[in-house]
Parts: sequence; C-alpha cells; structure tokens
Amino acid sequence: MDTKLIVSASPHLRSEETTTGLMANVIVALVPCVVASAIIFGLRALLVTAVSVVASVAFEWLYCKLLKKPNPVGDLSAVVTGIILALNVPVGMPIGELIVGDFVAIIVVKQLFGGIGMNFANPALVGRIFLFISFAGEMNTWVYPDAAVDQLSSATPLKVADPSKLSLLDLFMGVHGGVLGETCALAIVLGLIYLVATKTISAAIPASYIGSMFIFYLISTRSLHGALVGVLSGGLLFGAVYMATDYVTSPFTLKGKLIYGVALGIVTFAIREWGSYAEGVSFALLFMNLWVPYINDLTRQTPYGYIKPAKPAKEAAGK
Repeated sequence: MDTKLIVSASPHLRSEETTTGLMANVIVALVPCVVASAIIFGLRALLVTAVSVVASVAFEWLYCKLLKKPNPVGDLSAVVTGIILALNVPVGMPIGELIVGDFVAIIVVKQLFGGIGMNFANPALVGRIFLFISFAGEMNTWVYPDAAVDQLSSATPLKVADPSKLSLLDLFMGVHGGVLGETCALAIVLGLIYLVATKTISAAIPASYIGSMFIFYLISTRSLHGALVGVLSGGLLFGAVYMATDYVTSPFTLKGKLIYGVALGIVTFAIREWGSYAEGVSFALLFMNLWVPYINDLTRQTPYGYIKPAKPAKEAAGK
C-alpha cells in the first residue's frame, strides 16, 4: 500500500540526534564548570563530582536491574544528573549526604515516575532542594578560594550588606564563596556558547531569564553595577543555562520558552527581594516546572492549514 499520502499526528520532523548525543554535549558544556571548581576550591571538588556521578549511575543501574527494566545507563542522563547535582553543593559537603541527594534525584524523582522523559521536575534540582532542606547547615557552609581547606560560614555575594563594594571581575572569575558550579561566570558562559553553537539548547530561556532579572535589578537598584552584581551572584547563571533548559521540564515552543524565562525571572526576583531566602533560583525553577504543561498547552502552535470553525449564528430573537 502506498503510504506517501497518509497524514499522521505530529511530530513530522525527524532528527538524527539521539539522547546520548545530546547528553554528551551537556557533559562537554559542564567541563569548564568542573575544571573551574577544581581550580577555585581544590581537588576535593573533583572527588565530590566523581562520587555524585558514580552514585547516580549505580542507583539507576541497580533500580532497573532489580525491576528487570531496560537499563538506560548508556544514554548518559544519569551522568548529567550526577554532575549537575555535585555542582549544586559546597565543596565541603559530606559524601554520605551527597549520595542521599543522588538517590532522591535518580530513584524518587526520575525512576519512580517512569524514567527519562517522565519526570515532573528536574531530578538534580529536586535533589538539591532536598539536600538544602534536610542538611541546611552543610549546604550553607561556604568555602572561600583563599581558604579552601577550611569550612568558613560567611556571606555569599547575595548576602553582602553593600553590593557596591563587590568586584565584578571577582564575581565573573569566581573568586567568592558559593556552591561548586555557580561561582565562575566565565565557565558558565563558555558552556552556554557550546550548547547554543551545537544546537543542544535554544538561547531563548537563558536570555529571557537572565535578561528579565537584569531589568528587575536595574529598576530596583537604579545602578548598572548593582544589576550586574545581582545577575552574577548566586545560582542564576548556572540555573538558567543547565537546569532551566532541561528538555523534559521546559516548554517546547519559542513563545512558551520566552514566557517561561520571564516568569522564572519574576519568581526568582520576588524570592530574593522580599523572601527570607537570599537565593531563590531552585525554588523558582521547581515552581515553574509545575506550570510547564499549562504553558505548552496555551502556546501550542496552530497546525498548518487549520481553519477555526465558525461559531453558529444566533437564532433570531423571538424564535
């Protein structure tokens, strides 16, 4: 039978890209952050990253083995989750607690909801929030580059009383306290350039998220320096590039991506400005992940050739 004229449901476009290939690109884009974390915070950063990756892969393999399900370890998604979660914790994070976070990310958030493509939120994101709530002391104990061997509980740039005294160059290069992946803006920008150049992600979400935050800070501080400090501080850049762009938990239309990015900016700025928590990126991402299905539905593209049915004419009055 000739099937050339059969019209089926979308999607009609097919691509040679594979999940493994896309995840490999993300891993390559994360390399600058991993290298920067080791330079800034010491070799323990590599240990934390390696343990997180091994634990994530092991949990996924073991779960699928026990339930006799096809094993997806080869798609590299667990590796990506392990790296991102590691880069979301301080360098002094106890290894045992980090492994608990990997368990929550891989087993609870990913596998129990059906595996890759079925999770309601970014696994690494939920793992990070779980660690923050369960081990708040360890997650808020920052190590500074000039004393990487000591645990120093001090203010990150977001908690500094006078942001005007902060050096933009130090913020850009990562010479300040924070979690492993968020401090060096240069490394994050290099990763973003690679992801966009390889068409692994669209620049729409990072641009709308970071851009909206910059505008909000500019209005709030009435200072270009203050706005740049707000953008370069905390996990905004890392979250916008590596977590907000997750395929499963972000909108698939351009209009949806832009709405999603601006909404993330609104929620993040509101938490930072008026909430009791100085950061806000993780909770904003989790909140907006839950809205993605509705954003997709409201911004769904009209099929080519679709004609909206005419409304039935109203009956004449009196009939």
